[in-house]
Amino acid sequence: MRAVETVQTFPASVHEAERCWYDTSRWHNWVDGLDRVVEIREPWPMVGGGVTWESGPAGRGRVTESVVDYAVAGGQTVEVGDDEMTARQTVSFAAAGDGVEVTLRLEYRVRRRSPVTPIIDVLFIRRAMAASLDRTLMRFAARLRAG
Repeated sequence: MRAVETVQTFPASVHEAERCWYDTSRWHNWVDGLDRVVEIREPWPMVGGGVTWESGPAGRGRVTESVVDYAVAGGQTVEVGDDEMTARQTVSFAAAGDGVEVTLRLEYRVRRRSPVTPIIDVLFIRRAMAASLDRTLMRFAARLRAG
């Protein structure tokens, strides 16, 4: 699996960041590519829970996220799947002075592989995934500041 990661620090508490991150009714404001949440499976955001969402017309289609690890005030790991890839996404929250450091990491594997997949990954896919994570955290910061 390939991995991309972004880390940003925000002026909020760990509790505020965690509460905002797990509030799926807000996801359309900051999750890159998300158009609408289709289903929430309890016990979201804990292990065994999950979310299914859909992207806009030019996006990833239907995306499923299933929680495989969760720690209160620590973070969450979800197994992610869509037509193009499988992945493991981890979000973690840590106190950082008067704020919170949020780390978002995605380990992914392209479903349809060919001999040129590694080259395409280095030139295009990895860069696009990293940019998507950055956009998500930037929008998350704006939503977190807005309350």
